[in-house]
Amino acid sequence: MIPIGMSTTCVFPASVEKAFKMARMAGFDGMEIMVTNDPVTQDAIALRALSEKYSLPILSIHAPTLFLTTFVWGRDPGVKLRRSAELAAAVGAPSVVVHPPFRWQSGYAENFVRVVAETQAATSVEICVENMFPWKVGGKNLKAYLPSPDPIDMNPDAMTLDFSHASLTGRDSLEYAMAMGDRLRHIHLCDGTRSVDEGNMFDEHLVPGYGNQPVAETLTWLAENEWTGQVVAEVSLHKIRDEKTKLRMLKETVAFAKLHLGQEHEEREPLTVGSVKRRQQRKASRRNLKSARDTD
Repeated sequence: MIPIGMSTTCVFPASVEKAFKMARMAGFDGMEIMVTNDPVTQDAIALRALSEKYSLPILSIHAPTLFLTTFVWGRDPGVKLRRSAELAAAVGAPSVVVHPPFRWQSGYAENFVRVVAETQAATSVEICVENMFPWKVGGKNLKAYLPSPDPIDMNPDAMTLDFSHASLTGRDSLEYAMAMGDRLRHIHLCDGTRSVDEGNMFDEHLVPGYGNQPVAETLTWLAENEWTGQVVAEVSLHKIRDEKTKLRMLKETVAFAKLHLGQEHEEREPLTVGSVKRRQQRKASRRNLKSARDTD
C-alpha cells in the first residue's frame, strides 16, 4: 500500500509535536520532517519518541535547502545533505528530499549528482531530487538553479514530483510523472493554478483539487501501475488561524489521496495523555483503593 504522509511544513510554524498530533487526527500514515532551526527537527531521539507516541513512522526527511534554513548545519550544502541522510537513517526514514543547487552554489552544483549518489550509497537512504521552478524578476527569467530546476535534466536515481512546482513551471504533472518513470520515488501532494509565465509569483501549495493540476489522475495512474513510492502532503495552511478549519483541510487532503489511490480513509481520535500501561496502572490502583475502602 502506498503510504500517505504529512510534512511538518503543513502546520508551520507550529511545533513538530503539534504536526504529529494533527497528522494522526487527520488520518495520515506517517510524517515528513522538514529540517529547520527548531532543534527537534534535528534530533533523532526526540523524533523517534514522537513517532512512537503518535504511532506515525517518519517516512522522509527534507534537507534544509530553503532560505530560512541557510545556517542550519553550516553553509556547506553537501554537509547538509549528508547530515539529512544520517538523520533519516537514525529515525528509520527511507527517503531524503533535496532541492537542486542554487546557481551561486557553483562547486556543489558541479558535483551535485555525484554527491547525491555517494550520499545514497553511504547511508542506504534514497535521495529524491525535487522538481523546482523558474524565477521571474522584472519580467525576465532568472536562472536560479544550476544545472537545472528539473531533476530529469540531471538524471539522478530518485526524484520527487511537487504538483505546485510543476504548476509554476507550466507542466502537466501526469505527463511529468510519466517522464520521470521508475525514478519517481516521492510525491509532494498539493496543487497549483498558474505558471510563472502566466504571472504567478507564488508557490501556492494548495489543497489538492483546489487548483488545476491533474492531481487525481496522477495518483490514480500511480496506483494502477503498482507504484511503490511515498505520497506526502505539503499544503500551505499557515494563513489559516482557526484550528478546526486547518484540521478539516488536512482531513480533506488525506481523504483526496486515499480516494484516488483506492484506499480507505480513517480518521483517528486524539491520544489520551500518558501511555496505555500507565493508564492501566492508574485504573488498577483506583480499583484496589476502592476495594480496601469497601473492606474497611
